[in-house]
Amino acid sequence: MRASETLETLRMKTTLFVLFLLCTTAALAQSGAGFSALSSEPYVLTMPTHEAHAYQHALQSEQSLLITGPNTAARGERPLWEAGAKPAPEVPLGDVARLYRGQHATAKKAVKVLAQ
Repeated sequence: MRASETLETLRMKTTLFVLFLLCTTAALAQSGAGFSALSSEPYVLTMPTHEAHAYQHALQSEQSLLITGPNTAARGERPLWEAGAKPAPEVPLGDVARLYRGQHATAKKAVKVLAQ
């Protein structure tokens, strides 16, 4: 029995050593292990200033958005959206509700009733 206990102890110690080695490697890899990939010095962010935008000045003179040129006319085909079919008239919501209520009244009902 003594030999089996020492074998189990040896396996346990080996397993713990390998686990300790893996954890140590992971911890050293995270800390940088002597070299620093990122500087620990703080970096002060300075935003650029745009002082020219802060001055108060007069507004620009107004401009007309209307076309001031002469009327123009052209020959050619009409766009499809002008000659397209007229959309179907919308059905009032009350009529739709009455239609659904009638369909619900005539729909098949469950035959089997569960009673407790």
